[in-house]
Amino acid sequence: MQQSYEIVNAEREDLERIVAIYNTTIASRSVTADLEPVTTEDRIGWFEAHSADKWPIWVMKDGEAIIAWLSFSRFHSRAAYDATAEISIYIDLAYRSKGIGSLFFRKAIEECPRLGIRNVLAIVFGHNEASLALLRKFGFEQWGLLPGVTTLDGVDRDVVYMGLKVPTQ
Repeated sequence: MQQSYEIVNAEREDLERIVAIYNTTIASRSVTADLEPVTTEDRIGWFEAHSADKWPIWVMKDGEAIIAWLSFSRFHSRAAYDATAEISIYIDLAYRSKGIGSLFFRKAIEECPRLGIRNVLAIVFGHNEASLALLRKFGFEQWGLLPGVTTLDGVDRDVVYMGLKVPTQ
């Protein structure tokens, strides 16, 4: 039986679950540069910097349960960069490797023209092969490499900038 998921705009009351999913990725040292869990209070400003009409945060639900989230964030504060967004996706551990990332990327790319986004950037650790493969699947290419700019548990790690020029309709 095909599982159906719903993607909706995140609401303020979803922030606790968004943070919980995010925090599950910290220990792997392959997804985020945070070394300690963040709190819901830590992320209020981040959440409020987003809006459904330009810089959305979406949650994916399986029934009523939030199982993943995606955000488009400003790449830079200067107005000339407004057509470029950073994309982030975080998936609950129980739902990883089940096609959730692909569902989210498909929707995100489809929605870019409506949001005024022409370029999408993903900032990924060089050792995060699963995320890099997913990005390549959707046409992202390496646009930049920052060698050894993060240190995770004493190991210097590369950061890769993956980019996509959004296809015009």
